[in-house]
Amino acid sequence: MADLATRTLPLRGFHGGSATVRLTPAAPASRLSLRAKPDAVGALAIALQLSLPTRPKTSATSGTRHALWLGPDEWLVIDETETDLVGIAASAGVLQSATDISHRNTAILVEGPGAPAAINAGCPQDLSLKAFPVGACSRTVFGKAEVVLYRTGETAFRVECWRSFAPYVSGLLAAGAQDAGH
Repeated sequence: MADLATRTLPLRGFHGGSATVRLTPAAPASRLSLRAKPDAVGALAIALQLSLPTRPKTSATSGTRHALWLGPDEWLVIDETETDLVGIAASAGVLQSATDISHRNTAILVEGPGAPAAINAGCPQDLSLKAFPVGACSRTVFGKAEVVLYRTGETAFRVECWRSFAPYVSGLLAAGAQDAGH
């Protein structure tokens, strides 16, 4: 697993927002790209101490750990602490593919009443509470970048992106936040 304490943060010094949107780089986190067949889900959930959602656009949370459904056999598991998620998944003793992507991803927290409008500056997804309720998640596009969008509250989102796309995504979010503030 990548050492979270010594890793260079791609959004160090980033700040942005407006009167209605606050943009904050998320703290470093452990991330796992997890793929498994349905018969392995139960054992993995026990090992991870977290339900693995089985329906589109759903997530599960236990403490600092989140599992986001990305496909019928695919999840993004995020732990907001330095945790060996690969080792935990391996302890389940079932066939699965677990890849540590802690070094690859970063996240931006988008909060405030203008958060949906700021995100919609680059994302065509319907972010109304009815269509995208609290806990909803999806892999989608933001401008020209692929992101994983996770709604953590009525006016709060986590935008996961690859580190190499972080300057682009944060800049587009900052522009969207300014537009949402007017």
